[in-house]
Amino acid sequence: MSEPITAAKPIQSLMPNREQRSKLRSIRKFKDQLSRYGVMSAGLAVVFSLGLIFFYLFSEIAPLFRGASVEPIHSYTSAQLQQQATDPTEHLTLERYEEIGASFKRSGAVHFFNVSDGSQVLNAQVPHATDASFTSIATSTPDYGLVAYGYSNGQVAVIKADYALSYPQDKRQITPSLLFPLGDAPLQLDEQGSALTQLAVQETGSGIVLAAMTADQRLLLAIYSSSHNMITGDVSINQEVFPLPPLPAGSKPIAIQIDDRAQHIVIATDQSQLVLYNVINPSDVKVQPPVVIGDGKITRMEFLVGTASLIIGTDKGALSQWFLVRNPDNIYELKYVRGFEALAGAITRITPEHARRGFWAGDDKGNIGIYYATSQRTLLIESVSDHPIKQLAISPIHNRSLLLDETDTLSVANVWNKHPEVSFSSLWKKVWYEGRDAPEYIWQASSGSDNFEPKMSFVPLSIGTLKAAFFAILFAVPLGVMGAIYTAYFMTPKLRGIVKPTIEIMAALPTVILGFLAGLWLAPFIENHLPAIFSILILLPVVMLITGYAWSRCPDSLRNRVPEGWEAVILVLPIILTVWACVAASPLAEIWFFDGSMRQWFTENGISYSQRNALVVGIVMGFAVIPTIFSIAEDAVFSVPRHLTQGSLALGATRWQTVVGVVLPTASPGIFSAVMMGFGRAVGETMIVLMATGNSPVVNFNIFEGMRTLSANIAVELPETAVASTHFRVLFLAALVLLALTFVVNTLAEVIRQRLRQRYSNL
Repeated sequence: MSEPITAAKPIQSLMPNREQRSKLRSIRKFKDQLSRYGVMSAGLAVVFSLGLIFFYLFSEIAPLFRGASVEPIHSYTSAQLQQQATDPTEHLTLERYEEIGASFKRSGAVHFFNVSDGSQVLNAQVPHATDASFTSIATSTPDYGLVAYGYSNGQVAVIKADYALSYPQDKRQITPSLLFPLGDAPLQLDEQGSALTQLAVQETGSGIVLAAMTADQRLLLAIYSSSHNMITGDVSINQEVFPLPPLPAGSKPIAIQIDDRAQHIVIATDQSQLVLYNVINPSDVKVQPPVVIGDGKITRMEFLVGTASLIIGTDKGALSQWFLVRNPDNIYELKYVRGFEALAGAITRITPEHARRGFWAGDDKGNIGIYYATSQRTLLIESVSDHPIKQLAISPIHNRSLLLDETDTLSVANVWNKHPEVSFSSLWKKVWYEGRDAPEYIWQASSGSDNFEPKMSFVPLSIGTLKAAFFAILFAVPLGVMGAIYTAYFMTPKLRGIVKPTIEIMAALPTVILGFLAGLWLAPFIENHLPAIFSILILLPVVMLITGYAWSRCPDSLRNRVPEGWEAVILVLPIILTVWACVAASPLAEIWFFDGSMRQWFTENGISYSQRNALVVGIVMGFAVIPTIFSIAEDAVFSVPRHLTQGSLALGATRWQTVVGVVLPTASPGIFSAVMMGFGRAVGETMIVLMATGNSPVVNFNIFEGMRTLSANIAVELPETAVASTHFRVLFLAALVLLALTFVVNTLAEVIRQRLRQRYSNL
């Protein structure tokens, strides 16, 4: 029996009623608001995160550009420090724990005192010579800590303050003492017994060297070395004294300095001249013509640590730095390097820092200045007294200072001067470094030497970053963009479905693997097959064009056997054969045209070649960048509206004319975005440039040399730096520069993309 047919429900009963519609509208509104605020919150979170990154980077680098500060703690007048007219304090020092200071008097008395209150810790005395008085005193650079006293009978004594450290009952105790590196008895420097009126002392790798001016205007060089008898335990002092040529007629010495290699002596005269003596061979001393100092008469002259540069102070408050530089005849000369902000009065004291190229200066009006030579920074100029500054002492860790003025008042101050090495000019301009013949861009932030001068120029790193990105883009853009155009417009859907995913999978390759292969396989291969590489670059496009032209001339019966859109497969065999032929013929080409070695031919023609170079980086990083460029550009080309291309073809344009006149202009915003995304990817790449280059911070665009990029430099050096050190903060500044570079490039790219989009949106 058939079931009864029920009547269909009215349409009105399937529609929601008013109450249901109101509920649905509320739900839809809630979802809209949720989506709106969710997207807005995500965007604001991205902006906020970026702001936090900038804030953190700025907080790390801000101390780099802060000047120095001196905060007085207390001042006092100590009986041991009082400067009597006949016995002034000639030298002042402070040990590394900043608890004990030492004053060296003209009489040979050495007073060790407690810095906190001036109380006496130890009194010592330089040995007196028979019927002789002290006539001169000299100090070495602070890192050696030597003090030499000259006598009126031609003798000399060398002393050194020593601080023994112990921890009785777990409490630090510093015990000062006076050491005598050449023995506790004065040594006869001048056999004629004339008074030593000027003196210089320095420690070298083989002993102690002194230079002296006698009262009868003779210059002497004395070299002292010690030998230890392993059997008896006796120490014998060996002395060699050499006479030096006299100063120019009418000149009197103001100061004498000698370097720590005992190769050069510099004498400042009352005629505002600097006279350089080459004493590498003491038996055949060479004297360079005097160099005249402008801007006043010389009042002070001191070597900075490392004894490669001099600081000169004048009676007009001027301060300048001078180097020993080789001239075209390979002879050292004194060269003016840079000047510093002058003090108001005549320079009375210059005190070098212990482990940096910084120095302090004081004048006769109570002003002090804190300077750093390499960065040419004036960190502080401040009035600290109403009386002339006579002595300055800086602790070895640069955190405390002692200042002694003409009234015998000793001022103790805390010092903040953490990062004097960095300035805008030292980061971005050429800097004349010690030992160099001219100003240069150099990055060398650390060394095994305590006297190392940090060289932190961002120019080599920035050029290396742009160099790596440029050659990577030079390799990747033609392949990526042209491949995208062919794949999106000419290739059949079936072949496109194979090619595009395959290329996009290349983006998943770890860059560390690419860098590993580039450094260990590709770089040696290119070095050994240079003719093949250049042959491939030249012949491969030619072979592809010839193959394409030959295919176009083939009979239709043959061409119709290959489905439309699969023509690219025909190029596979010619490409393989061309590459094989170039590699096989490379040894013969190298013998015939380059005398057996193309690399040696490069060197002989003035072209530097390194195995891990920009060519290797360009090829390997290009493969890493190609998937990004290809994928975005291919999507842009494929998304061109079909009615535009079909309309162009309908009007009689060929497919190639349609690509050039319609497809490329319409897709240009996307293609440009693809190129800029690839560029950003190349700029930030780390592992490939780290493993495939020599990581040398060179300043050139030679494709056959390596480079060091900002990202690779950060990756290599940041784990090895001390937290909060200058090097540490400079690396954060490098990160900020890299971030700013990519930010500016991406912003510029977006502006250009939007303009291109507006221009071609009406097609």
